Amino acid sequence: MSRRTEIDVRPITEAEFPDWNRAMNTGFLRSPTVPADQLEARRPEFVPGRSLGAFDGERCVATFRSFDQEVTAVGGAPVRADAISNVTVTATHRRRGLLTRMMAQDLAAAKDRGDVVATLIAAEYPIYGRYGFGPATTMAEWTVDVPRAGLDPRWAAPEDGGRIDLVEGEEVRKLGPELHERLRRAQPGAVSRTELWWQYRTGVVDWNGSQWTEPCYAVYRSADGEVEGMAAYRTDDRWGDAKQPLNTATVDWLIAVTPGAERALWHYLCSIDWITTVKSGWRAPDDLLPQLLPDPRAARITTQADWLWVRILDVAAALEARTYEGRGSVVLEVVDRGGLTGGRWRLEAGADGASCVPTTESAHLVLDVRELGALWLGDESAVRLAALGRVREERAGAARVVDALLRTSRRPWCPDMF
Repeated sequence: MSRRTEIDVRPITEAEFPDWNRAMNTGFLRSPTVPADQLEARRPEFVPGRSLGAFDGERCVATFRSFDQEVTAVGGAPVRADAISNVTVTATHRRRGLLTRMMAQDLAAAKDRGDVVATLIAAEYPIYGRYGFGPATTMAEWTVDVPRAGLDPRWAAPEDGGRIDLVEGEEVRKLGPELHERLRRAQPGAVSRTELWWQYRTGVVDWNGSQWTEPCYAVYRSADGEVEGMAAYRTDDRWGDAKQPLNTATVDWLIAVTPGAERALWHYLCSIDWITTVKSGWRAPDDLLPQLLPDPRAARITTQADWLWVRILDVAAALEARTYEGRGSVVLEVVDRGGLTGGRWRLEAGADGASCVPTTESAHLVLDVRELGALWLGDESAVRLAALGRVREERAGAARVVDALLRTSRRPWCPDMF
């Protein structure tokens, strides 16, 4: 009988970065070969101590990377986050606890740094709940049947006096970061973007060798000239019988800081000559798009799924960082099998702020830290989780109290994949 060798889990060195990338590509079902130019494009993401690998001898067989991030809490406060990405385990080394070991190392380091939460986008749903992550936002993608939408075919410019301009990538890199910061300050669930993010999305850096093709970039300026919205989109060239256009505009990303900008950008996309279908890209589940159309049924949801997952690392800091529309108090017993932030906490909250302190009082609601992560941004319902048996009321009506405090009038949204 063959004996399994001991697997070494540790931060990688810069010299091991090529082998780590090969393992990551393998795990994501890409070609293992990483050309030199792609490898150099990825090097800025290497931060000593934040890229972990599992090594069977000299070969890297699992990957894990984290980086500093800010996520916007309800009310607009930026919260320090440990963003997790590039998680893979090679198929030959599954079921050996490699992810568990890497996750434990990273979360412990994040806790020591003072990060309030950890975040990730889950490729597979069942994996991350056991590490204390809960799905905190949802995304949806709409496909718009443009001829059915009922929009004015003579539309040529926004009705509010604003304008749409097509720009180049250089101008996107100049205007985009400030616009995104305005969005992020107002959008619970939004995360920070680095300069590298804008370079990737405008073709300055080719991260994955996808033979970059430049999209079209549209900028909305209000009547007074202020940039309030921006979109990147791609079009195809498809024609049907009798030379009828069947072209699709696919949105890579669209951000807007006013409803007028959002309306104008969607109307523009639906007015482009020959475009009969618009694919919205990843949007909030309560996005305005369908209701901006005279016939909302022209927009059908083609994708809807969990998106940003949150793992609470500091209960008090997380609950005190956000705002509350109502006033009330509740005692939460948070179960954390990872040993990072469990305990019993009294939350006192109102429009003027919140206090969350340890207590020995009897719990009103008992919940796992993963459920607290799902509730934190206001999208999930404690009443719903109680019905599912995932939280337990120790005082009748406690779940309704939690909902009255935590739920929000608009749903949180994370525009980004990372």
